[in-house]
Amino acid sequence: MAEKALKTSVFTWEGTDRRGAKVKGELSGQNPALVKAQLRKQGINPLKVRKKSASLFGAGKKITPMDIALFTRQMATMMKAGVPLLQSFEIIAEGFDNPNMRTLVDEVKQEVAAGNGFASALRKKPQYFDDLYCNLVDAGEQAGALENLLDRVATYKEKTEALKAKIKKAMNYPIAVVVVALIVSAILLIKVVPQFQSVFANFGAELPAFTQMVIGLSESLQASWYYILFGMFIAAFSLKQAHRRSEKFRNWTDRTLLKLPIVGDILYKSAVARFARTLSTTFAAGVPLVEALDSVSGATGNVVFRTATDKVKADVTTGMQLNFSMRTTGTFPSMAIQMTAIGEESGALDEMLDKVASFYEAEVDNMVDSLTSLMEPIIMSVLGVLVGGLIIAMYLPIFQLGSVV
Repeated sequence: MAEKALKTSVFTWEGTDRRGAKVKGELSGQNPALVKAQLRKQGINPLKVRKKSASLFGAGKKITPMDIALFTRQMATMMKAGVPLLQSFEIIAEGFDNPNMRTLVDEVKQEVAAGNGFASALRKKPQYFDDLYCNLVDAGEQAGALENLLDRVATYKEKTEALKAKIKKAMNYPIAVVVVALIVSAILLIKVVPQFQSVFANFGAELPAFTQMVIGLSESLQASWYYILFGMFIAAFSLKQAHRRSEKFRNWTDRTLLKLPIVGDILYKSAVARFARTLSTTFAAGVPLVEALDSVSGATGNVVFRTATDKVKADVTTGMQLNFSMRTTGTFPSMAIQMTAIGEESGALDEMLDKVASFYEAEVDNMVDSLTSLMEPIIMSVLGVLVGGLIIAMYLPIFQLGSVV
């Protein structure tokens, strides 16, 4: 068994070059002595070498899926350029600003240096590398085409994360409108309306019904705003916990979201794109169709498509054609089914599925852009109605002041 390699760290250094000019930089190494030796080989006289400390904010920075996508793309590029695997890890680790990502790459490198396979090393980090990712890398190692598989995985991760980002953008925009509207209304009701209320107290006449309603709402909010705020936090926390712990609640949420206008259509097309993209990537990697459908089931991100994919898998196992099984579920659009049928007939299923994924990803992109453009005037309208309504309610008694006098 190979001896486990020593852990490397990033060191900052300062020194002088052959001309006596001051130079500085960063270098990975196992200890300061080895870093100094490496610098001397480059003709640099090291004056200071110290371990780079993690920044206050960078130390707790999470590793995002986009970090994993970038790591995969860089690994694919290094492997295609003929850079040895262990050296690729070192080069890539130095390029990350996120110290947690550097640590992750270094830990994977140590596993590989100890004699484990690349896929085996990745499987020890399931929170960052899922089964689909590890299976594809494993297939690349077994087939001796790791650089090609890494390129496919990188493309898959990049497109999948780009699609997720678009979905979040579509979902977050309406939420932002509601939050801004609530905050503006609360400020007006708590801070502005009471100022008018003290003026109205001296009018000596009955206030309009609309004004009375706004004043009543203001008084209620002033008396119990902290209860309302606490209740909102409790409701948000409860929903988050229910979504995390209850499968029934998650399934109900998935089905409900697909029925929403505009947003539901975006989520539906994104699920179709993920289905096609995942199946295309796994099938092109040489994974048998039934096993590929197993990976696809968990990657669609929606219970409706997960259930449909499980049914397709069961049908394909019995010998049914993929496109016919997809049609019987009643879940997939006819365009995706027809393209799948053409792919099966021509023996180019992975290419056809890739085209399906690209088509629906473009559809989602266009729909999100359209929704963003549509939401801008809606934001102005909602805020205008809320703020304008409150202002009218406050000035109505002033307009009627002449009749009182």
